[in-house]
Amino acid sequence: MVFWRKKKAETANDAPVDMVPNTTSSGQPESNQSASPNESQAPATQSGGWFRKIRELLKTDIRDLWKSEGQLVDDAFLSELYAKLVRTDMGGTTATKIRDSIGNTYRARKIELEDVLNVIREQVSQALSSKAGALNRASSGPTIILVVGVNGSGKTTSIAKLSHRLVSQGNRVLLGAGDTFRAAAVEQLKIWSDRIGCDIVLGEHGADPASVVFRTVQRAVAESYDICILDTAGRLQTQSNLMQQLEKIKRVIQKQVEDGPHEVLLVLDATAGQNAISQAKGFSEAAGCTGIVLAKMDGTAKGGVIVPIAEQFSLPVKFIGVGEKLDDLTEFNAEEFSDALFG
Repeated sequence: MVFWRKKKAETANDAPVDMVPNTTSSGQPESNQSASPNESQAPATQSGGWFRKIRELLKTDIRDLWKSEGQLVDDAFLSELYAKLVRTDMGGTTATKIRDSIGNTYRARKIELEDVLNVIREQVSQALSSKAGALNRASSGPTIILVVGVNGSGKTTSIAKLSHRLVSQGNRVLLGAGDTFRAAAVEQLKIWSDRIGCDIVLGEHGADPASVVFRTVQRAVAESYDICILDTAGRLQTQSNLMQQLEKIKRVIQKQVEDGPHEVLLVLDATAGQNAISQAKGFSEAAGCTGIVLAKMDGTAKGGVIVPIAEQFSLPVKFIGVGEKLDDLTEFNAEEFSDALFG
């Protein structure tokens, strides 16, 4: 397991904070079960690992409603059920649909736990099934992927996992270290790129992020890379000056690749709860997000917040992060996700 520590902001003007791997005195990440591409090349989905991890950790307390065989469906039961559903962060709209569906079908009758779970899984799967999607790819030339998110959301490690996944599939990947607020962020991404075996364009600490983006995209086009992934500084959705910076970065990309970026991935921390909705709104408005990476699913008993986000902003969920190793990134599947939440 990789051990993580938070780095303090290095500038006074809201310098972003992200998660960085512990390093040895030589500047290399600690090797104690660290996320190395040589440790396990098999994707988590092949072994069922990601599903098993989520199923073990994402336990709701809906089962607590069953004190004996069968439960009478009355107003008190429906009210308790609704409250417990909302605690998963799925939002009031979907929780209301589930409660009403069960009430209309089973009112004044006894219902088994599995019947309730079946209704919940069906409703959540329906809500998310149209919101899943594969990674967008350019019709020609390099696919440009811009990655955004708040401080500490797991953005940089999600980039590492995505890069590893794409390299493993035979793509030539170029990274752009656009988080120039923190020298540690550039160092971290450089370490990951060395491990993964992909190239990287670095920027000086404090340099204009747009200049790093420009040089990265320029090289990606000139040298015919398959994928270009651009890191950005973590920022709060309320920091208007930093959000405007994302608009500038997009303009810089479009000057060189007219239809770029082909993906703007918003990394959301699964433990953020309802605050993730505010993040999705702010980043979607400023950066035109095209998809979501839900990180840190292995560290939460919730994760249902993805339901209202997908519904409100029509953002497809692209990937889920389910651990700390490089292989612990899986494509989103609505049916498996709902099974894991309410299995």
